[in-house]
Order: sequence, then structure tokens, then C-alpha cells
Amino acid sequence: MKRLCLLLLILLPMTVSAQNGTMVNEGMWEQLATSPYRLDTADVHALKVELESISFFRDNEFSSQLTDGYSLPGLWVQPKLTYMPLRQIKLELGLQALIFSGANRYPNYVYHDIGLWKGNQYTKGAHVLPWFRAQADFRSLSIVLGDIYGGQNHGLIEPLFNPETNLSQDPEMGFQLLWDRPYLHADIWLNWQSYIFREDTHQEVFTLGTTWRPLLNKPTSHLHWYLPVQFVAQHRGGEQNIVNGMVQTIFNASAGIGAQWNVGKRVLKTLTAETNGLLAYQQKGYLWPFKSGAAAYVGVRLGLWRFLETGISYYIAPRHFVSLYGNHFYSSLSVKDGQDYGRLQTASAHVRFHHTFARGYTLGADAEAYQSWLKGGNEFNFSFGIYLRVNPSFLIKRF
Repeated sequence: MKRLCLLLLILLPMTVSAQNGTMVNEGMWEQLATSPYRLDTADVHALKVELESISFFRDNEFSSQLTDGYSLPGLWVQPKLTYMPLRQIKLELGLQALIFSGANRYPNYVYHDIGLWKGNQYTKGAHVLPWFRAQADFRSLSIVLGDIYGGQNHGLIEPLFNPETNLSQDPEMGFQLLWDRPYLHADIWLNWQSYIFREDTHQEVFTLGTTWRPLLNKPTSHLHWYLPVQFVAQHRGGEQNIVNGMVQTIFNASAGIGAQWNVGKRVLKTLTAETNGLLAYQQKGYLWPFKSGAAAYVGVRLGLWRFLETGISYYIAPRHFVSLYGNHFYSSLSVKDGQDYGRLQTASAHVRFHHTFARGYTLGADAEAYQSWLKGGNEFNFSFGIYLRVNPSFLIKRF
């Protein structure tokens, strides 16, 4: 744990991306599932009610040795009160409820994960959690406590984070630093996923992460170059209670190079190509049947008109690679039977549509196909979904 915290502090000054939290190429998931984090001084002394929600229907037609197929019909909704007592301080208080169509019993923890450490408590009717965020802004630094800007806001590549998780995960809670400079955006976070009391029967669990994107020139340049570097680590243990004497520390890391050609034509807006090398490492524990693994991921994306994105990618794991929170087709350890499929290869293609009616009101739809080569045979799997984000805000009173 101490080594992980030290490593994260070393990585902090090197973490970069686009300025002010904007993505280099905003697509469907960025429109649906990211939130601006820089405070708006026009909201000083304003007490507001905000409602953030995403309604979704997603069908994963999977028949795979790596994972089973399933559907996600439902919505999550987050009503909250917001207040800015000062230009640099914002407080938010509310609830988040996750509701799946036809479900009436929910586990107390639903974050996408390959582990079996989840608690066995249940809630009925809806999966409801309290929601609180306290944020302090300085000239170029944002400090966030409580519910952080998580999920898609981190900008992780798909082998490290499955965008579908934006629909079903619990809000990330803990601590976050966001730092903006002209060629630099730093995101460093701690997501405390499982708190333990003395004599609890489950483990303490938290995730540390950081994303880097050195920009070699301006994102608006005709040919924009960047160097994505990302790191995610999960620690399971607890100084009070060690379940079965097992402490586990595992992590994923990636580094690569990307280029975006800002074509700016009526049909073809952008062309983006990116390649990444990936590493999986088990620093402590025996959760995985191997110590380390590596993979490579190459992708090309086209931004068409103002509302359409299409792309292809290729993934190969010459050694074992396990993704903590990524798509199952980029992980050689099956979540279905726990078997290691070694040298896994996956080619994928996607098409994504989004229409933004106004800020915070976005309709999205996508379709994805995966062709995997693994021992035991080849597989073809596909998925599709439709989504609607609604994010109204109402002023109650200005003090």
C-alpha cells in the first residue's frame, strides 16, 4: 500500500491531457457520461437543484468462453442540491439510484469487477446510495472530496475501462486532484470501494489511478500529436482484517502515441490513430494464476459530420494480460470459468451516434462487434445500445 501511494505521488506532476478537462476528440461516451469540473463563477451564492440521469437499454449478444451475454435495461438518476458559498468552493448533496427494469433486489455493490470480494448485503426496490461532493478550486488546481469525477471523466482507454461501466457502476468516492495547464491536464484519484470495520468478513478495497497525456502541440493543430500514459491499481487487504490472510495488489498500465488529423471537412471531421502497449502486474497475492502480462492495442477512429463516430481496433496479448475494469474481450483470464486463455487476439469495430439537443441533453446509440481468436476456437460477438442523458438545473434562490 505504501509503495503504491509513493508511486502515485511520483506520477502526479507528469499527468497530462487536454486543457480544462476537454477530450481531444469528444465522442458519444464523452457527451453522455462526462461532467465539466471547473467551477462557474456565475453560480456564486446560488442554491440550485440539479437532476443528472441516464436512461439506457444495452444488449450484449455474447456467446464466449471469456464472458456470458447479458442485457442492461434501466436507468440511474441523481437528484442533488448544489451551492457555491464562494467563487472557489462548491458543495453538492443528494442521492443516486440505479434501477434495472424488472429487478427488485440489488447487491450492495455493483461495480464491474472480476473479483469475488463483494459484500452479501442487499437492498430492495432500487440500489440507492447517498451522494456528496466538496470541491475547492485554485488557479489551476481542483481538489475534490467525496464523490469524485469518475468513470468516463478519467479518459481511460477501452482495454483499461469498459465504457459500459458508466451505466452500472457505483459512484466513485474518495479523493481526486485535477490540474490544468496550457498543455497539461492531470487527473489523479483514489476510489475507496470497500470500507471495513473491526471483525468485518470482507476486505478493504480501494483503487488508485492516474491518466497522462503529454500534448506535443495544440489540440486544434491540423495534425495534433499526444502521448497517452495511464495507470490503475487496486489494493485489497486491510490492517484490521485480512480475509484468509490474503493481501492483493494488482495493476494495469499503458503507454503509447496518438495522432489526430483535424480534417474539418463537411463529412470527415477528424481522423485519429493511436497505439498503446499494456502491462498487467500482480505485485502481491494470488488472485491471478500468473505474476505479470503484456499486450498491445492499436485503434483508428473517424469523426464523421458532427454526430457520428466509427472505428476499428486490434488487440493482442503475447503474454497473459488481465484488465481490472476493461472490456472482457481484452482480458485473457475468463470471468466465466476462471481459465487463462493465454495468447488472446481480438479485432473490434464500432459505430456510435450522438445528438446533443442542448448542454446536458444527449441521445446516443451504438453497435459493436468483436472477433476473438483464442485457444479452443474463434468467436464472434456483438452488442448494441441506446441511451438518453437528461441533466436539467433549477435555480431555487440566489443569496
